[in-house]
Amino acid sequence: MSGNRETRATPGAEAGATPVSGPAGPPRGVVPLLTVACGAAVANVYFSQPLLVTIGQDLAMSPALVGSVVTLTHVGYGLGLFLLVPLGDTADRRRLVVAQLLLLVVALTVVATAGTTAILLAAMAATGLLAVVTQTLVAYAASLAPPAERGRVVGLVTSGVVTGILLARTASGVLADLAGWRSVYLASATLTALLALVLHRALPRHGGAPPTALRYGELLRSTVTLFARERLLRVRALLGMLVFAAFSTLWSSVALPLSGAPYFLSHSTIGALGLVGVVGALAATAAGRLNDRGHSRWTTGIALALLAVSWLPLAFTRGSLWALFAGVILLDLAVQAVHVTNQTLIHARHPEAGSRLIGGYMIFYSIGSATGALAATSLYTAAGWGAVCALGAAFSCAGLALWAFAAFAPVRHTGGLAVTGTARCRKDLIT
Repeated sequence: MSGNRETRATPGAEAGATPVSGPAGPPRGVVPLLTVACGAAVANVYFSQPLLVTIGQDLAMSPALVGSVVTLTHVGYGLGLFLLVPLGDTADRRRLVVAQLLLLVVALTVVATAGTTAILLAAMAATGLLAVVTQTLVAYAASLAPPAERGRVVGLVTSGVVTGILLARTASGVLADLAGWRSVYLASATLTALLALVLHRALPRHGGAPPTALRYGELLRSTVTLFARERLLRVRALLGMLVFAAFSTLWSSVALPLSGAPYFLSHSTIGALGLVGVVGALAATAAGRLNDRGHSRWTTGIALALLAVSWLPLAFTRGSLWALFAGVILLDLAVQAVHVTNQTLIHARHPEAGSRLIGGYMIFYSIGSATGALAATSLYTAAGWGAVCALGAAFSCAGLALWAFAAFAPVRHTGGLAVTGTARCRKDLIT
């Protein structure tokens, strides 16, 4: 078999091995439910962004301290990716999901009723920590799906994640205008409690990969070991970091040119831009289907090329909202196509370690998001919107170059075959 050729095979199979039957598939209605739950959980990380001024005024917080609301939420999320998500490989995932959701209800309720800055910040950190139930749900969905449908299922669930991220700011702004900022977290706590009850009843009691016998410390060490040992995981994690750096470059700074001349758009109108981004996010399902058909490599390459191209119309944002809309759709489509393919491939590499792999991958996602946000806002102040677009294009082109190098570099013969997604290829390939 040539190093660049893709053929369809059952994930996890080895050459000459006896095929092992995979999961029969999730019960009817479970995948849409997981999609909604993922979107609702991850939205809690982003609700505060349009509310910072109001929160600061209510609790008499200094401007510097108000910014720590977002920072601590993301720090909590990053810790949860490493400390909590791997538990999905050792514990009953159904119980783990329900327990995390119930604890998230408590954290959200504390945020909504916080009377002091210290309580608010601690509750925000806890909210971020527990919101990683999103990634536990993604790994759970992937483990329930048959190999031939895993990409489609991961795509559907991921579309819920991205929709939750994009619409969180819009929803929180509308609710805050109607009933105050605390209503946002009370509403989320209510919805989360309802989801915990429904998931407790709907999720299969037994399903997915069997739990590993590793102790907690061994579990965390194995996450690091897996990424250090496997080239596929490292390359896909780096691709995830770069595409989300580009994603964050846009979404963390786009309000700056839109709130000034010539548009002077309100915060609620700018928040509605997330509705445009959802159009691109829906491409996640199509990307999953392409991966199921063995086209993961070219799905990734084409998506990265579109990501680089998206910055051309985005550069004309000050002159045309239509150019902005086109760029947003292209960018979100490209980012989600890569993201879905990444998650499908790394889960298929070691299904028994799916939670650890997705949690570890998402740490790189968080690093990319933080890097893009910090760099974009600083660069806008120093050099304007054109420089921000150049930065986003640089992240995108770096991802495309990494993909090209990894996909077409000479392959060292290993004498064995491994499976990546639904395509069988040599161990050294990433696609």
